[in-house]
Amino acid sequence: MVGEHPESTGASAGEDKKSTGYHMGSVDTVISVDEVTRQVAEIAEEVTVDQLAGLVSGDPYLTIENLNAGYGQMEILHDINLMVGAKQSLCLIGPNGAGKSTVLHAIFGFNNIFSGTISAGIGPERKDITRLSPNEKLKQAGIAYILQDKSVFPAMTVEENLWMGGFLKDKPAEAKAIAEEIFDKYPRLAARRKHPAKVLSGGERRLLEISRALVMNPDVLLVDEPSIGLEPRFIDMVFEILHDLQHNEGKTIVMVEQNAKKGLEFADIGYVLVSGRIAIAGTGKELLDNPNVGRLFLGG
Repeated sequence: MVGEHPESTGASAGEDKKSTGYHMGSVDTVISVDEVTRQVAEIAEEVTVDQLAGLVSGDPYLTIENLNAGYGQMEILHDINLMVGAKQSLCLIGPNGAGKSTVLHAIFGFNNIFSGTISAGIGPERKDITRLSPNEKLKQAGIAYILQDKSVFPAMTVEENLWMGGFLKDKPAEAKAIAEEIFDKYPRLAARRKHPAKVLSGGERRLLEISRALVMNPDVLLVDEPSIGLEPRFIDMVFEILHDLQHNEGKTIVMVEQNAKKGLEFADIGYVLVSGRIAIAGTGKELLDNPNVGRLFLGG
């Protein structure tokens, strides 16, 4: 992984170590996270609000304006702006510690917001959601958070895990009805509905995590590291599911993905973060074609 020196992984000095951190290929030179951060800072561009707006299809659905946020009294994000349109996808990449997951946490209400605003919706339905709790953001603004791996309840059955996704529903029967629709859509889960979640494969667990978030029928999915810990065949499956949710069900997706190549191939918009700021922004294709992004994150 980028940031690991040969000595930190137990390799002898004579071994030829390669890094495979933010991409599916490999590079001949291993550099530390601090060095990646330094080099990204050197190539950082002045990213304007107008530039971000130009990447949005139609009106912005989810907007962050001049956000400063972090944990306790520690500020991680500094004057962050973000815009993504309805039914669009945005992927955040960057070195470890850049603040990528902190952006998702701020949107969903998992950390402290010191200043700035977060809003969601279009036209008269647009609302300031900055200070809403996670439950309020899910129920009132239709924003769901799909956590990193290992967020299922292992002793519960697949069916019970899905029902838990509707804990904010006024009537439990509503969650059960939606769970049945999900089983119809994903036969792979239906075949395991009475099995404890702990027996699922990595790909099946990820599918369950995504499906559980769908029980509340959200408009926005915040997806944290969808490929983490998965074999390549399951990574492809998860991204196919996300593609379906965006393009066929109209979900807006904001994703953090350390597999930068996969994330940028998927997303309409890409941001590179460094030290809590946006260093580069463009379409997913523009970032894939950017030689500096390729050198630092794509193995090119």
